[in-house]
Amino acid sequence: MAAPDERRILDLPGGRAVRLYLRRSPRARRMPLRLAPAGEAVELVLPRGISAAQGLRFAEDNRSWLATRLEDLPPRVPFTDGICLPVLGVERRIRHRPDQLRLIEADDSEIRVGGAVEKMPARIETWLRETAREAFRDRTAAMAAELGRPAPAVTIRDTRSRWGSCSPRGGLAFSWRLVLAPVFVTDYVAAHETAHLVEMNHGPAFWRVVDRLNGRAKEARRWLRSEGAALHRYG
Repeated sequence: MAAPDERRILDLPGGRAVRLYLRRSPRARRMPLRLAPAGEAVELVLPRGISAAQGLRFAEDNRSWLATRLEDLPPRVPFTDGICLPVLGVERRIRHRPDQLRLIEADDSEIRVGGAVEKMPARIETWLRETAREAFRDRTAAMAAELGRPAPAVTIRDTRSRWGSCSPRGGLAFSWRLVLAPVFVTDYVAAHETAHLVEMNHGPAFWRVVDRLNGRAKEARRWLRSEGAALHRYG
């Protein structure tokens, strides 16, 4: 979500409450209500001439709709002992090892995490970010070499509006959550952003480069449209 101008708490039917962000936009023509992918907040865009009070009334009038949307979201998946995570196409179960303070390691079946239980979620996210960094660094370096370009710098983020990006200087950025998607999806996003190293647009030439680097682009885009939001339920 974009940076808000104001933040409120919106009470919903059933006793649930969500954070409501009011964001002003002089270019907006409507007042869209946007639910964050994991359901943790709602953004309301206020066009020019619409007051915060009017926006709040609009949000309150749509509380039942928001409550229904929240109920339809997939359940959260916290990083706790016993939970399974699909890391790069392999299901791995989290195992807490409190007696091994510095431990964090993984094999093809488990992610073993030591230390205090309250620090386990942050340690797992850090491990997932590093796993994503390594995976995207390797994939994009190989793809860039195929295009005759040097290996790009890779940054890992937790973005909401896009899965990857390419800066004007050729630096690539990716959401760490993509390591929880199927491998063909991760490879497609790597190919998409690497293709921008030679085509900084989305014209026919760009898509030909993507298809050269990845043969499942259409399938991956369909997966991201239908399943991508669920990646934000982890953690």
